[in-house]
Amino acid sequence: MEERLLEKAKHGTTTLGLMCRDGIVLASEKRATAGYFVAEKRSEKIFKITDNLLITTSGTVSDAQLLTKLIRAELKLKEVRTDREASAKEAANLLAGLVYGNIRKYSLIPGVTQFLLAGQDREGFHLYDVFVDGSIMECDDYVASGSGSVVAYGVLEAMYRKDLTVKEGVELCIKCLNAAMQRDIGSGNGIIAYTITKEGIKKAFDKDIDATVKP
Repeated sequence: MEERLLEKAKHGTTTLGLMCRDGIVLASEKRATAGYFVAEKRSEKIFKITDNLLITTSGTVSDAQLLTKLIRAELKLKEVRTDREASAKEAANLLAGLVYGNIRKYSLIPGVTQFLLAGQDREGFHLYDVFVDGSIMECDDYVASGSGSVVAYGVLEAMYRKDLTVKEGVELCIKCLNAAMQRDIGSGNGIIAYTITKEGIKKAFDKDIDATVKP
């Protein structure tokens, strides 16, 4: 079962999260696939779930969309009930619980989803990998998910530094995604990157790629 989950987790996207000295960078490419068919060329894979938290999505699109709506709603309810915004750790654990329940329910379509969750709270900046089986891991450097992650990891291993600024982090993410899009058929069509700093969440880069040849 675990091997099948790992195999499914490798298909269809490349998303990245980098811890930098002044914040966090989340980035992804824009291609959504259905097998070998490119179903969407401008797919959004990074979503704000609170004013200070972002997630990236990969896996079965319908389940990823539903879980994104659920975690956003659950965090809002928690804020109303407790009169405070949930911490990044609380949000990551809640999301991991949703993923755990989703993958273990009976369905003819496997609900395989993976999320990267990043943000800031009173304790600082945090980056979590919520894996397809509902497990959770806090990352203190970088993490990648999806079919292009093996290529991206090669670039990260060679070029990542702990003292990167978010500006340098965005540039490194672009290099990683460019490499992934050259070698992974499930990744392509554009790059988008967000930064999380003390100034808040900002879209730092957004570019589509024209895949046609003009005579």
